[in-house]
Order: sequence, then structure tokens, then C-alpha cells
Amino acid sequence: KQNLKDLAEGQALMAVGTHALFQDKVKFQQLGLVIIDEQHRFGVAQRLKLAEKSKGELQPHQLFVTATPIPRTLAMTQFSHFDLSILDERPQGRKPIHTAVMSQDKREDIILRLQKTIEHKGQIYWVCTRIEQDEQAEQQATEEIWTYLQQTLPNAKVGMVHGKLKGPEKEKIMMDFKQGFYDILVATTVIEVGVDVPNAHIMIIENAEKLGLSQLHQLRGRVGRGTSDSFCILMYNQPLSAIGMQRLEAIRQSNDGFWLAEQDMKLRGHGDLFGTQQTGFREFKIAQLPEHFELLKLA
Repeated sequence: KQNLKDLAEGQALMAVGTHALFQDKVKFQQLGLVIIDEQHRFGVAQRLKLAEKSKGELQPHQLFVTATPIPRTLAMTQFSHFDLSILDERPQGRKPIHTAVMSQDKREDIILRLQKTIEHKGQIYWVCTRIEQDEQAEQQATEEIWTYLQQTLPNAKVGMVHGKLKGPEKEKIMMDFKQGFYDILVATTVIEVGVDVPNAHIMIIENAEKLGLSQLHQLRGRVGRGTSDSFCILMYNQPLSAIGMQRLEAIRQSNDGFWLAEQDMKLRGHGDLFGTQQTGFREFKIAQLPEHFELLKLA
């Protein structure tokens, strides 16, 4: 209550928050700048709602930060709705991440590789896309993988984290992993952003074909934060659709989030620039994006 009062009266000059900042009860005396980090995780309506909290005629400046812009955002930069600032260099000392695409059948080969990594004191993320086993058993549940790894790698210390754990419990497991208490962390996509463990240099993603390009790129970014060679292994289930194959092939080819966002836009369309739809194809009478990007700039 005190924080809300301070913001409304202009006593607090800066507010740092989660989605909670979009709520109606959050009022500002005069909102001048909105910075949205990890912009791809927010909807169009949410971002508008925050900008509308400014009183009177003044529109707040907006800065969107993301390594993987969604198709609609990318198209908006191409139509000059946004000014663009690209940071395309790695932090010093970081090595590129090697990415491989493998079928689920090759899991035994991966286990042998993990054994060597653990012997050399390296750490590993193993990401699953569901918590419980679903009926078709297509998705590998975190619990099942956790049990499987304990059986196949009896000397390894395996931790597990997923969205159903309470906050403090999750924090403790993540901190234990960072401090080297676990060799392998089995997790859902909750580790997509904000996790920094320099000693973790292998990332395995189960059912990678189920995830979008930006999510795969964000997950891959959890490794490659130290000075060792890092690897990301994308595992898929047969049969793989043509679009699924294109997505995995794109992520294997490049570590550049903006190039990947362009491929995403080609695959999913850029949505409605004047509405709130974030993906989908809207054809122009003549121009096609991104092929005619240079012409568009000229125009």
C-alpha cells in the first residue's frame, strides 16, 4: 500500500516490478519512461496498458529489450515504428555454443557424454516441457527423467525444479545447483531467463520440436556463460513435421537471436501491426516481408 501511495504521489521515482505493474491500482504521478525487459514474454495489450498509465497528453518513452523479438515486434522495427539498437557482440571470453539435433532414440549416446562431463566437474541442464506424464506419453515428464538419470548415472547428483514448486524451494535448488551441489538439473522451461551458472555447459532439451524458436534460443542461452566449450542438444520425437524440422534446423545454424526472429517471422507470420495479434500472415497487395525489406526502407 505504501509503495502504491508513493508512486501515485510521485515520492518514488522508479518502480521495478513484474506483471503486477499492469494492474489498474498501480498509478503514477507522471510516467515518463517504460522499460520492458524480456519483451517477448509480454502481450501487446499488457504493454499498451502500461503506456496508458501516463496522465494527460504526454506519452511515455518506451524501451523494449529482448534477445528474441516476436514476429510482430520485428515487423514493427522494419516499419520504423521503433528505433533499433542492436548489441551483437558476446561478453568477453564467451565461446559460441555448439548445437546438435538428435532423435530421442539416441539417448544412450548422450548419457555416455554426460558421464565424461560429470567426471570433469561440468554441470548439465536437462529441460522437459511438461511436469506430469501426459496420456500419450509423448512428453517426458521431469519426474520420469529425474528417475531415469538417477538409474543410469548412479554417481551423479540430480536436482529437479518445475513450476509447481513453491518459490523458496525453487530458489534453494537453483542456488544449490549454482554452488555445484548438483551435477544435473532437470527442469521445465522455468529456467528460460535470469539463470546464470557459468559452470553449466551442456543443455539438453527434450521434445524440442514442441517449443518456439525464441524459447529455444532463450533456453540455449543458459549455457555458454563460462570459458568452457558449451553444447546444446535438441532432442525430438519421431515423426517430425516439416515446420518442426525447419525450426530445429534454424536453431542449429545460428546463435543470432535476431536472425532467428526473422526465421520465426517467415514461419509464423508477423501478426497484425495495428491490432493485437502477435503472429499470423497478413498479405499486402504488393510487398512481402522480409524479402522486400530494403525496398521498404527506401520507401
